Amino acid sequence: MRSVLIRLTMAAAIVLLAGACASTKYVPEGETLLDHVRVKTVAGTARDVNTAQLRNYVRQTPNARWFSAFRLPLATYSLAGRDTTKWMNRLLRSLGEPPVVYDSVLAQQTCSDLKLQLQNEGYLHAQVALDTRVKGKKRDVTYLLKPGDPYFVRSISYVVEDSAIARLLNERGDSARRLLQVGMKFDVARLDAERKRITQLLTDEGYMRFHKEFIGYRADTARGSRLIDLTLRLGPYSRASLELADTLHTRYYVRRIGYSGAPATAAGGGGLHLRHHVLQENTFIAAGEPYSATRLQDTYNHFGRLQAVKYTSITFNPVAGTDSLDCEIQLQTNKPSTLSFEPEGTNTAGDLGAAASLTYQNRNLFRGSEVLSVQLRGAYEAIRGLEGYSNQDFVEWSVESRLAFPRFIMPGIGTRLRRKMNASSELSLRYDLQDRPEFHRRVLSAAWRYKWGLPQSHGRYQLDLLDLNYVFMPWISQTFRTQYLDDETSRNAILRYNYENLFITKIGFGYTYNNGVTALKTNVETSGNTLGLASSIFGAQQDASGHNMVMGIAYAQYAKADVDLTHALRFDPNNQLVLHLGFGIAYPYGNSTVLPFEKRYFSGGANSVRGWSVRSLGPGRYKEKDGNINFINQTGDMKLDLNVEYRTHLFWKLGGALFVDAGNVWTLRQYEEQPGGRFLLSSLLSDLAVSYGLGLRFNFDYFILRFDLGMKAVNPAFREDAEQHYPLLHPRFSRDYAFHFAVGLPF
Repeated sequence: MRSVLIRLTMAAAIVLLAGACASTKYVPEGETLLDHVRVKTVAGTARDVNTAQLRNYVRQTPNARWFSAFRLPLATYSLAGRDTTKWMNRLLRSLGEPPVVYDSVLAQQTCSDLKLQLQNEGYLHAQVALDTRVKGKKRDVTYLLKPGDPYFVRSISYVVEDSAIARLLNERGDSARRLLQVGMKFDVARLDAERKRITQLLTDEGYMRFHKEFIGYRADTARGSRLIDLTLRLGPYSRASLELADTLHTRYYVRRIGYSGAPATAAGGGGLHLRHHVLQENTFIAAGEPYSATRLQDTYNHFGRLQAVKYTSITFNPVAGTDSLDCEIQLQTNKPSTLSFEPEGTNTAGDLGAAASLTYQNRNLFRGSEVLSVQLRGAYEAIRGLEGYSNQDFVEWSVESRLAFPRFIMPGIGTRLRRKMNASSELSLRYDLQDRPEFHRRVLSAAWRYKWGLPQSHGRYQLDLLDLNYVFMPWISQTFRTQYLDDETSRNAILRYNYENLFITKIGFGYTYNNGVTALKTNVETSGNTLGLASSIFGAQQDASGHNMVMGIAYAQYAKADVDLTHALRFDPNNQLVLHLGFGIAYPYGNSTVLPFEKRYFSGGANSVRGWSVRSLGPGRYKEKDGNINFINQTGDMKLDLNVEYRTHLFWKLGGALFVDAGNVWTLRQYEEQPGGRFLLSSLLSDLAVSYGLGLRFNFDYFILRFDLGMKAVNPAFREDAEQHYPLLHPRFSRDYAFHFAVGLPF
């Protein structure tokens, strides 16, 4: 593998060198390759000009660079021969990018666009100069901005030539909401935003036919100054095309609302299959109220959330000779029931298997767009390498049902509050049967949760009001029990706890936020507190280990909190730096001294510290005596991930990444089975594992395939061995690499 990596690196270097030498190979004689483009202000001019934003007005940009340095797409194109009948030349051209030849016309248009934008930002006497420098067949272009001094607004007047609208604006206290202020810099974008604000207000107050073109500005400049007297004029409804006098704008009111289903077709689907109460709850347009564009959009959004609805069409028909509208809402519904079958292949640590699922879904169970889904799933896997067991196969059967309501199902939540939120309520039941050579495991789960968010908000909330899990171990093979659970020399409290019958009663709350630049995900949960209180009040039967039991089953008691934060710094459309922080902590108490296995943290893998394979890092300085991975012992009660990733678009649908990861997991209690795994603040930095690497991403729009190659840089498990402790200084590919394949970005 090391020799292969060296050869690939040398091949890439040769391509870069050869391509760099031949980057102007396909630039015509007398023309030049556009090498660099810069936008900057002349020294000593306005400091508040955003040159990074003004780069968006540049009409011609150079060839794409990998990681802002290497023009490999151009280099690949330049390696192609001129004979296009050869398949290799066609392939290189299709993978590469042709040279960007400098265009003087586009450069002059860019100067005009930049000048106009500066004027729109208040620099009315702005100038833009074009500076080009030629080196051989390459040209650097610089757009020099000379903004001059900005102009400011000295006075503002609002002239509304419609008495009804003027009266309405006064009643609504519009003067306090105005975006234009005396003393502000003259900014065309802000003027346009004020037009849109007034238009939005009026279209929400019944003025269905009003648009922003009815609003204009007059700007008068005071002689010898940089002060502007600004007048906003809202004109009457113009009827010049009909050779009639201008009139007041008409304010429309909704007279009635009607519902209808889509016309029936030969394949069926006609008619309306939703309860009238559901139709009303999702309709924000109100009879007797003025027309509202916002209420119209809210109605579209809420009907669009219903799984039973395929298509929504809303029309308003004016009643002749009046200011009334008849609203017609036409809904086309989906087929209520579907049945799907999905086969899949599995590979668990080299053990091959197959699985299949059969899913039934009803999108309109109670004629309120309630979604019922029932899934049957079966899986089989041939397990290799087990000795001393009568059976060598893994078989799993599960049945899961979910019932989702597109609204709050909770006492005390009125219609008004439900209409303000995009909410859903979900009930789920699941039974899972697992038969392995070592043991048989049964899991029965039940949950009731709520999910909601506010319109026009980037945040979402989730409340797990009740989440019950009953884990039952009906059979454990004598070989497994002797070797791992009962043997005094290999006795493991963490392992033993996870092969006992257990009852988990979880209550949790989560919040997520994503605005496209910053993403935050948080969650807190706790389990067993109600049962613990009841046990202390009424007394409870205890098992041999001293755990309180409910109906003969010990229950888990713990508290857990997680936070995941990602922030992207975008340099240009092709390059960005992404920062990520992940932290989680859980503490077992009361009836538990060990966290349930499903709640424990692990490190390493495609979404963590990528120099380690999944579940192979930590906790802390812990390492297995034989050097193998132990998925039970290499877990903890606390996790920290710190990641930096530079992402760039390469060509076609291919992207690249360079990354540095750091992190680990720790235990909060001292366990004999995990020496060196307990968290100590004094050793936090020395316990951090660090890795670095590179990756490729294939972006197919609907999903992303990701390949990451990580290398260990600092390994906390070998502090006594300098070579293994700092593999960054003493790299050994066969020892230090980890390869990951995943779907989706790591964070």
